[in-house]
Amino acid sequence: MAEIMALLASICFAAGTVLQQAGSLQTPGGAGDPRFLTQILRRPVWLAGAALQGGGWILQAAALDRGSLVVVQSVCTLSLVFALPLGVRITHQQVGRREVLGALAVVAGIIVFVSVAQPGAGTTNPGAAAWWTAGLLITAAIGILMGLGWSGTGGRQALLFGLAAGCAFAFQAAVTKVFVGDLHHGLGAILSSWTTYALIISALFGFTLQQSALKTGVLAPAMASSNAMTLFASTLLGIIVFDEILAHGDGRLVPAVFGLVVALVGVSTLAGEEQPAPDGRAVDGSLPAPSGGG
Repeated sequence: MAEIMALLASICFAAGTVLQQAGSLQTPGGAGDPRFLTQILRRPVWLAGAALQGGGWILQAAALDRGSLVVVQSVCTLSLVFALPLGVRITHQQVGRREVLGALAVVAGIIVFVSVAQPGAGTTNPGAAAWWTAGLLITAAIGILMGLGWSGTGGRQALLFGLAAGCAFAFQAAVTKVFVGDLHHGLGAILSSWTTYALIISALFGFTLQQSALKTGVLAPAMASSNAMTLFASTLLGIIVFDEILAHGDGRLVPAVFGLVVALVGVSTLAGEEQPAPDGRAVDGSLPAPSGGG
């Protein structure tokens, strides 16, 4: 059941991301201009994408409540594959042999990883030391990637902002796994729990960075880097914070790691796109782009 919910979440994330990119490209501000973050709120297509993202988060939270962090996040990575054909239709992305091969590698790698690794559930109540360590490492990584991203352009900027967003999303998913447990104890428990505020902060960082990545105009690097970092960081958080054990049984570890590497190679391949869309829009989003879907 957790895997099915995660798959549905990945579809919502894919459609929501593409619609949000369509809305962000319609705003006059550039990727480095924070004003576009308020401009997108007046774009109906972006708001529709935000609603789908919200639905995806609810499905993801339900999946995390029932399954392993590593498994759920692995399946959610498939949103990249679903987003590519939508990007062709809605924001006129270019999808060629490189993108197709990358998408196939992602699917194959995740299928192998999830079926072979079969991560254990681990602990449901991680210690404070594990959370502090994870939070400091994630914060440092986001800071470095954000700094590098502001000085980049086009595909490189999309890649760096996407990596930073992936760090935030991985931490958000890890916190969500604990947060959904607090929901069973009422409003008082929610308001008094640190997870509520950590969830809000990580979500805001992830939102800002993802929108900045999408604003560059190139979908594949933005989503591929975000998904790759989310999967990689979630795997580490699952092991370090939740004590999830990968590859139960003899002979499973090597093929499990191989599957994960194949998936990461696939998203890295998709992250290589640097060209603007074929209608001549600038990849920095400085010119408005029409939405093919209306």
